[in-house]
Amino acid sequence: MVDTKQEIERKYEATAEEAGPSGRPDLPGLPELTGAGPVATVVSRGVATLEATYYDTPGRRLLADGITLRHRTGGADEGWHLKLPVGQDTREELQAPLGTEVPAEMVALLRSRVRHAPLRPLAHLHTERDRKDLVDADGTVLAEVAVDRVTARRLAPEESEPVRWTEVEVELAEGRGHDQRLLDAVEGRLCDGGLHRADTPSKLAKALAETEKVAVAVETGGGGPGRSAKPGKPAKSARQVEEAAPSAVRRPLGADDVVLDYVRRQIDAMVRLDPAVRRDLPDAVHRMRVATRRLRSAFRSYRKVLDRTVTDPIGDELKWLAGELGLERDREVLTEHLEGRLDELPDDLRLGPVPARLHHWSQGRREGARAAVLGALDSERYLTLLDTLDALAADPPLRPAAAKPAAPVVVKAVLRDYERLATRMTTALETPPGPDRDVAVHQARKAAKRVRYAAETARPALGKPAKKFARRTQAVQDVLGDHQDSVVVREALRALATQAHGAGESDFTFGLLYGREEARAAARERELPGLWADVSRKKHRAALEA
Repeated sequence: MVDTKQEIERKYEATAEEAGPSGRPDLPGLPELTGAGPVATVVSRGVATLEATYYDTPGRRLLADGITLRHRTGGADEGWHLKLPVGQDTREELQAPLGTEVPAEMVALLRSRVRHAPLRPLAHLHTERDRKDLVDADGTVLAEVAVDRVTARRLAPEESEPVRWTEVEVELAEGRGHDQRLLDAVEGRLCDGGLHRADTPSKLAKALAETEKVAVAVETGGGGPGRSAKPGKPAKSARQVEEAAPSAVRRPLGADDVVLDYVRRQIDAMVRLDPAVRRDLPDAVHRMRVATRRLRSAFRSYRKVLDRTVTDPIGDELKWLAGELGLERDREVLTEHLEGRLDELPDDLRLGPVPARLHHWSQGRREGARAAVLGALDSERYLTLLDTLDALAADPPLRPAAAKPAAPVVVKAVLRDYERLATRMTTALETPPGPDRDVAVHQARKAAKRVRYAAETARPALGKPAKKFARRTQAVQDVLGDHQDSVVVREALRALATQAHGAGESDFTFGLLYGREEARAAARERELPGLWADVSRKKHRAALEA
């Protein structure tokens, strides 16, 4: 059983001038915190001894993504702890009972990062924690301040000499939300007392940085610790190196810069959202599915930049994954839509056990959809796809256009996709109402989405014109999407009416909702000609080329 809580904390350490002769182990006295914001009293909770072993892959994949996995004894929350980054100062902490093996639920949540790499002990930390509660005038605990005296050893790839330091953690109490004012008030007192924000995001990162400094100092025979890159920090790209040196001659933004940046962000989103999808967090499936679609769309729109003989097979695998995710996402959207439409009806038009019928239908679909999603994420096919995407990002299959200036290349790609949309819109608008028009509208919707994604990719090169072009295209996509949603909803209502009739229940309400959906679809169809006439003006396309 894994418990979850949100951890909001900040870490502080002493400046070199205040830390004492060693530059590391000691802090100046903890400053007075009473009166910092709403803090009325500071209550000591004594000293706890904590022993923690941190785990990672040999390549430190977890650390590179700001994730920590540890086995800790001592303290009130001893056990396995998995911390996932959420935002500034905030991490999601998952806890499981003590055991000799990493809990299976945590292994699953790490699969998109770890894949087939083993999890091995990376470092051991011994901490003497002096805990104090910050309490307001009503006796409510606002936060905990912990003075941690840490002794750390790196365990792999070889054991290091121990390093020591002292730091201060300020963690908000559960239920306090993100009390920025309290954190800032406490920080002001700490900084006035000779502390500053810690340079490393976690104790593990600090331990590895310090042990590697010592190792470098020993190897070089220097009189002080050497400097080394922070563990887990990715290597800089050529462009980042260029931009870091103001005097360097920077090459113009290339088509490869724009496209690869977009591609890498979508790959990162897929990997990052995997644990949220497994935990069934709100909107996680949708966001991961969007990332797969954006990635596949970029491969198709920018074939002049990335070799399609490499990207087309990857695109096929992304289509498979999006389809597996789509089963759950479509169920979510459809259920929400139907429940909303049902809520709009007065009670006297709800004949029969309509809510119960809808709930039973949705739950039946959920079981299958959820199993399909988890089955896909646990499959070798999915892990192979992630490995393939990593390989593409590391060694992209660039074509000659990749080396050209970005603007003309991305403009051509966006306008090429736009022409495809224009053709499909003409077909949709000229097709008489009925099933054939429904298909044509759906095809136009997919084309509009591709144009929008292509324009989003182009924003670093084209700026506001690309942003506006994407926004106008999304307006068309939204109308086309509402129409398609209505088609899917009507199919569901027909199935629900058939089930109700077969069970001897009234199917009146489902028929009524069907008629209303049909009217909504017709209304959206009537909006399309005027909207498309506005969006398809030549001046909008000309703005991209300006």
